[in-house]
Amino acid sequence: MKVFKFGGASVSTAERIRNVKEILASYSGQPLLVVISAMGKTTNALETVVETFYRNEKEEALRLFEAIKQSHLDICTQLTPVPLPQLADLFTEVEWLLHDKPVRNYDYYYDQVVCIGELLSTAIISHYLQTEGISNQWLDVRDIIRTDNNFRDARIDWVYTNEKVQTTVLPLFRQTQVLITQGFIGATDENESTTLGREGSDYTAAVFTHLLDAGSQTIWKDVQGVMNADPKLYPDAEWIRELTYREVIEMAYYGAQVIHPKTIKPLQNKDIPLYVKSFLHPQEEGTVIHNRNIAGLPPIIVYKQAQVLVELTSRDYSFVSEGLNSEIDILFQRLKFKPNLTQITAISILCLTDNLEEKLDQFAQAAGGLFDVHLEKGLSLLTIRHYNEDILAKLTAGKQIVLRQQTRETVQVVMREQ
Repeated sequence: MKVFKFGGASVSTAERIRNVKEILASYSGQPLLVVISAMGKTTNALETVVETFYRNEKEEALRLFEAIKQSHLDICTQLTPVPLPQLADLFTEVEWLLHDKPVRNYDYYYDQVVCIGELLSTAIISHYLQTEGISNQWLDVRDIIRTDNNFRDARIDWVYTNEKVQTTVLPLFRQTQVLITQGFIGATDENESTTLGREGSDYTAAVFTHLLDAGSQTIWKDVQGVMNADPKLYPDAEWIRELTYREVIEMAYYGAQVIHPKTIKPLQNKDIPLYVKSFLHPQEEGTVIHNRNIAGLPPIIVYKQAQVLVELTSRDYSFVSEGLNSEIDILFQRLKFKPNLTQITAISILCLTDNLEEKLDQFAQAAGGLFDVHLEKGLSLLTIRHYNEDILAKLTAGKQIVLRQQTRETVQVVMREQ
């Protein structure tokens, strides 16, 4: 058995969905569980719907959702003339909520609305595959993956989820060889939709791979495999043939938009290989991620823009190490906000964060009770694993280094334009 994950770019158009069909057809005769993300930029569009709804702009939220509905109906029509009544039920699931007024917190509504993207894409693709002769079963992942109610970053109940996989998912493979389901989402024991964090579809696939004891997991992307840098920023980026689980976790920790950080643990725990391949060129080798030692990796570059340096200085000159740093850790956890880099001095803490205005305002206001708070925006963070001084000098040329941290393998520099 194999587990496949197709991201939003791979199903963004009718043409690309037809390409997914060809890939699945090439694995005919093998049991496949296929996890699919929302189409293209649907998640971003749904986020705008939630924001509008939460501002009590009901009519505008409904108008924005109508555009999302129409785009999905158009793609469905391009793929097959056979109608799909299931779409109306899924649309209604969101519309009834948008006709109401928000009375709960934003994260709750986010999960109830945004989850529909994955449900729509998988319903359409499952239906299209059936009309093309690829027998499959559509599965609502909310019936399988049980989570807590930590909306937008829900934690999985592994015991319950494993039981559902064994009693519900596995028996379905006696009826069909292809199961189509959603990434990124789950549900509480009260059947409220939850999400597992942005880019959580990789993690969903890894959960199924682990619980099904699958032979491998493959993530299909628009590049040949894992690159040593973002090719959109660094045209000379190199394809990497193989990586270790640890290396990928380190890359994800530092912000590489390759694989969701939580994806690796379920695979490593059972020594299941992870492949990253191109849906545009499926015959290419791709990257394999496993547990074997690898020598001679190239420098791996992660670049994050729109960074904010938050400087917290103890007002009464109390030492930060005497409990104040713990207060800041708790505050970050409470706000579901995390620093990309931290440095502690005797009476101050420096935290580099993404420029998320609402979170920053909440953080600065809460921290202001203990610290003088100073923010510097417009910075960038460069991380290089397996670095050398030549490449560091090349990538920091013309920039002013504000802060530098390094270990034997990794260097991080915070930079501002000169």
